[in-house]
Amino acid sequence: MTRTGRRVATLVAVAATGLALNGMATASAAVAYPNPGRVTGSTGAHDPSVVKTPTGTYLLVHTGNNLSIKTSTDRIAWRNAGTVWPNGAPWTTAYTGGAANLWAPDISRHNGQYYLYYSASTFGSQRSAIFLATSPTGAAGSWTHRGLVIESSSSVNYNAIDPNLAVDANGLWWLTFGSFWSGIKLIRLDPATGLRSTLDTAVRALATRPSSVSGSVEAPVIHRRGGFYYLFTSFDFCCRGADSTYRVMVGRSASITGPYVDRNGVALTAGGGTEVLASHGSVHGPGHPAVLPDVDADVLFYHYYTDTGAARLGINLLAWDPTAWPYAY
Repeated sequence: MTRTGRRVATLVAVAATGLALNGMATASAAVAYPNPGRVTGSTGAHDPSVVKTPTGTYLLVHTGNNLSIKTSTDRIAWRNAGTVWPNGAPWTTAYTGGAANLWAPDISRHNGQYYLYYSASTFGSQRSAIFLATSPTGAAGSWTHRGLVIESSSSVNYNAIDPNLAVDANGLWWLTFGSFWSGIKLIRLDPATGLRSTLDTAVRALATRPSSVSGSVEAPVIHRRGGFYYLFTSFDFCCRGADSTYRVMVGRSASITGPYVDRNGVALTAGGGTEVLASHGSVHGPGHPAVLPDVDADVLFYHYYTDTGAARLGINLLAWDPTAWPYAY
């Protein structure tokens, strides 16, 4: 991927160092955020998630009717590659009001199979569900429906969308998810099935925000690096085109179950979070992050909106400052 100019990268590094020293975001740091790296071809995407195949191809799945698939051989040029469910997904329509639009997929590869967790809901509703599918190839139409993982309604305090599978250092499988309401949650999965554990059914709280900002935290992803688990989330508001205020935030913990804290030591369950990427210039509302370790760097995927309100795929690299906090370049 084409990197941003040396001056911008230097500014980001300086900003990251300054943040490490003073422990707080400043307006001047925001102007140093890099523009997305160069992408070409089919670049329209919302809520992207990416896995690298054993042959080196990148496989991206994103929100869309029956879940849209794209592929790339170089992380720059992307092409459409069909949908996960060419014949539809009728088991989801009770949650989507009959619509085919499915949200926020999370793709990864384990045990020689591709695992895809995805959401079914309608905008602003707590009547939501997360489902699992698996595939030997990841190609359109090759997916097998494996069942419901978790659902939500007004009887619980969370919203079951925006899933992300994480495997801890001990090989245990976990699913983090959540959107608004009481924030980001974590449940155990059974690695034999990929579905929810029947032995550990606890719903653990990882992050929340106050009602004064409508509890606006969602789209979690956990990335393990060194001795920490990094919880990336999106703060504020998506899906408003160029008026979107989405921004990528992070906290970290020595344990996958938390507690997660930001650079200042503020717990994410108390509204904490360290900013990684926010609106700047013609990049509006960057959010719904995904992190992919690659041969050259950890890669940050996200969507953002153009000045005209179109959703686009954003890709930057992540670097880590001397105190092991990430910044985009």
